[in-house]
Amino acid sequence: MGCFECCIKCLGGVPYASLVATILCFSGVALFCGCGHVALTGTLTMLENHFSRVPTDHATLANVVQILQYIIYGIAPFFFVYGIVLLAEGFYTTSAVKDLQNEFKTSVCGRCITGMFVFLTYILGLAWLGIFGFSAVPVFLFYNMWTTCNAMKSPVANITSPENICVDVRQYGVIPWNATPGKACGSTLGDICNTSEFYLSYHLYIVACAGAGATVIALIHYLMILAANWAYLKDACQTHAYQDIKTKDDQELTDVQSRSKEAINSYS
Repeated sequence: MGCFECCIKCLGGVPYASLVATILCFSGVALFCGCGHVALTGTLTMLENHFSRVPTDHATLANVVQILQYIIYGIAPFFFVYGIVLLAEGFYTTSAVKDLQNEFKTSVCGRCITGMFVFLTYILGLAWLGIFGFSAVPVFLFYNMWTTCNAMKSPVANITSPENICVDVRQYGVIPWNATPGKACGSTLGDICNTSEFYLSYHLYIVACAGAGATVIALIHYLMILAANWAYLKDACQTHAYQDIKTKDDQELTDVQSRSKEAINSYS
């Protein structure tokens, strides 16, 4: 076998579907974790500077942000390892299907591991669907604030008193009702919308939400691949069992014919 044929054979054993899902999963998790971590820090800074200047008022929020950042620290390495494991499982199943006509044998343990990955990926997909919905909440809040700032700047808005237009973050439950000042109005609100913390956090939340959506798509892709792989392995096992029985029957038939010929020759 030449070098070209060897390369073609190696490329034929690559699980391209699993490879695409792995790249999409890595990209989505990286965007969500990286952008989400920075956006949470920027949001806390913005609240401390403009909406809750007393540290005790936003102490609970600071603890929640810290917990979310620790969760992000755990999500990133877990999905890096999980993606590599699923990619390796794709290589294993592809080899099982490619070598179906040879001496390759699938084990019960291999099929059970694939079934376990199907269940685990399904649970992770549901979890990431919830994360995707949760990550859309800050995008909605920041969008409302950004829309309010643009409405004050619009010449066609027919605003008689822009100072009466306010954004009160206390109504969203982000900070308690006794937080001071708790809201921003008029030109103060416009200045907040022009800060780097608001601009950066708003766009990072959008990217993080998109990353969570990409991860959900990747997990759905993984789930379809794993379900197909499990079916392939089950079919491979049944095919090998049929081939073993057929080979055994053919061998027994050959033995019977040989003994019959020997008996006929002995009588003659």
